[in-house]
Amino acid sequence: MIGGARLPIAAAAGAALLALAAPAAAQPTSGVAPITRILDAPDRPASAPSRNTDDDYDAPTAGQRADPWEPFNRAMFRFNSDLDRDLLLPWTDAYVTLVPQLARTGIGNFFANAQDIWSAANNLMQAKFEQAVAMTMRFATNTVFGVFGLIDVATAVGMERTPEDFGQTLGVWGLPAGPYLVLPFFGPSTARDAVGLPLDLAASPYYSLNDTAFRPVTTVLGVLNTRSQLLSATEALDAMAVDKYSFVRDVFLRRRLNLVFDGNPPEDLEIDGSRAPAGAPK
Repeated sequence: MIGGARLPIAAAAGAALLALAAPAAAQPTSGVAPITRILDAPDRPASAPSRNTDDDYDAPTAGQRADPWEPFNRAMFRFNSDLDRDLLLPWTDAYVTLVPQLARTGIGNFFANAQDIWSAANNLMQAKFEQAVAMTMRFATNTVFGVFGLIDVATAVGMERTPEDFGQTLGVWGLPAGPYLVLPFFGPSTARDAVGLPLDLAASPYYSLNDTAFRPVTTVLGVLNTRSQLLSATEALDAMAVDKYSFVRDVFLRRRLNLVFDGNPPEDLEIDGSRAPAGAPK
């Protein structure tokens, strides 16, 4: 469940059973991502938020205030974690064992390149015209000179990637993040990102292919390739003696806030997008 491109575990699992959940390698297709995906987020805390020792000991943290549906969210967190452990990880281990690193890199580049064109569209919708042109050029360069994106030529020549999704676009347009929400199969999200998810999925390389016969193949490859890149992050999360649910929630919300404001959110803005009340713990 772990911002970055997002793909439902349900679709991956269904494709695997017919022939598995993680986002595309470059960037989640909306605010939703499996729990391990958020571990690559900037500014993540080194440990779980500490409780106050003064009179505000029982005051809720910003993450708790953003999480009014916590009982449901914790249930979905457990469900997604169990599904990841019991279904996705065994397939990922087999993928890493059987597919050479060079091939896995090419697969990751392919999906990242396919996502770049949707990022270009979102940059354009956010009036980031320079970034929109740059992302379009990245896509064209890698598609033409990088063998349909298998080789990341654009990065090698200094073309920066600025990934964007429709959840970020809605945030730039002024739609509040709303409550934190853990979606079954999809993972951590917010109400706003859940609204943007259908359009992100429709534009993702997994679903936008015209030939539906290839969709299970591309879905499985995208999921397994991305999940394979997160194995070390999963081990790090498992080793933490903290409440994993709270840690993932707070890091995810901070990451989404940073993405909407391009890494420079207002100092008084909470991780749920609201203004910090006076005296409230961070």
